[in-house]
Amino acid sequence: MNVLFIHYEVEPAGLQTEVPFPLDLHGGKAYVSVVAFSQERLRFAFGGNLTNWVGRWVANHEFLNVRTYVRHGVETGIFFLAEWVPKRIATWLGPPLFGLPYRFGRIEYEHGERVMRGRVGDRESGFSYHAKLDGAKCFAPSEPGSLDEFLLERYVAFTEWHGLRRRFRVAHEPWPQARLEAMVDDESLLRERFVWWTETRLVGANSSPGASAVTIGRPEFVRSKERRL
Repeated sequence: MNVLFIHYEVEPAGLQTEVPFPLDLHGGKAYVSVVAFSQERLRFAFGGNLTNWVGRWVANHEFLNVRTYVRHGVETGIFFLAEWVPKRIATWLGPPLFGLPYRFGRIEYEHGERVMRGRVGDRESGFSYHAKLDGAKCFAPSEPGSLDEFLLERYVAFTEWHGLRRRFRVAHEPWPQARLEAMVDDESLLRERFVWWTETRLVGANSSPGASAVTIGRPEFVRSKERRL
């Protein structure tokens, strides 16, 4: 719900060293996106009562994820580089269940109809931003073949945890989105986490009111037979 995507261009060579799948490039360029959003009413579609009992502890909370774009065979998707969540129990469950690189962080979001601002922090560093939406803009699906579509419309997620590579599929209606100008006030959280972050260049942002229903499939183990770039 109430999603803000902030996109950065980055040199492929430095990024590829941290990604176990081949990068998916757009026009020969690699991208990383920082995505701020809230999740509501999580329920697992598999595992019955056990997973639903687990899910109720992490059903409603905020996220900040850092993702890039990869391919595996004929599939293209996203790879999670890092994710910050405000519930410690999620940091215990996410990695073994899905391979998600969860980290604990303090998250404060104010994602209104006209103004979006937020801050995510750990003990000594943070990531903060603000953006203002143009009231005249309408939310609509991305244009086919556009960079917006490349960055937003991804329905397979890849992860790696302790050498185990996995993927899970996601299903929802295309994101209703609008471009906006986002200003990043503090990037210290990301500069400390990624040695290549100083080489990134902010290239745009999209906002979306969110998707009313998102289905996340069960994780599957995968093996990558392709070499990195």
